[in-house]
Amino acid sequence: MLEQAALALRHALDPLEFGAPVTHVYNPLHYAWAMHQAYIRRYGSSPKRVVFLGMNPGPFGMMQTGVPFGEVAAVRDWMGLNEPIVPPAHEHPKRRIEGLSCTRSEVSGRRLWGWAAEQFGTAEHFFEQAFVLNFCPLVFLEASGRNYTPDKLPAAQARPMEQACIQHLRDCLEALQPRFAVGVGGFAAQRLQQALGAQSLVRIVQILHPSPASPAANRGWQAAIQSTLVEHGVFDS
Repeated sequence: MLEQAALALRHALDPLEFGAPVTHVYNPLHYAWAMHQAYIRRYGSSPKRVVFLGMNPGPFGMMQTGVPFGEVAAVRDWMGLNEPIVPPAHEHPKRRIEGLSCTRSEVSGRRLWGWAAEQFGTAEHFFEQAFVLNFCPLVFLEASGRNYTPDKLPAAQARPMEQACIQHLRDCLEALQPRFAVGVGGFAAQRLQQALGAQSLVRIVQILHPSPASPAANRGWQAAIQSTLVEHGVFDS
């Protein structure tokens, strides 16, 4: 189900166009499809207690690996995924796709998967209960190479992208049947509310985003989000 949903999302996003200041748009559901497919096949094939949702790929995470919050070491060493990644034809000169050869660490991913490893030990144990998605798979880059996040897109450009991503999110939630949906940051929590609606029995919880741009996240992110998750009953301790 997740595989079909991802392919449908890829198809829906392909014709969309985005204007300045965006100069390059990467879709890892194309060039990193083998890795994304391996991720959802190995770890997303059964219902979960909780689904975590991020915004969109970071430049050294899912942009490189095709896995949400896909910090290279976590994907390769902890999850045990090692699939070929073929760079897109039109790369930004300052943002090359290096796949698992990327030596830069995605801080948000390192924090998220580091927390998962600390709390659950193995990837298999974590994914028995949980799964991690991104709302939007696209990477938006400015001419400088700076990441341009989806929340900044003009409404006319954002609307069709968001419609496709909401449908994908609903399809994934239907397949995974979680009791809890955790928004990693405010943007993701809002999209979960939009996808699930007021009548849903799924409980939405928002946690602090692990971005190093957040001063709060730089002051003990793992402890902060573990406290939030326990408080809301997502996990016992």
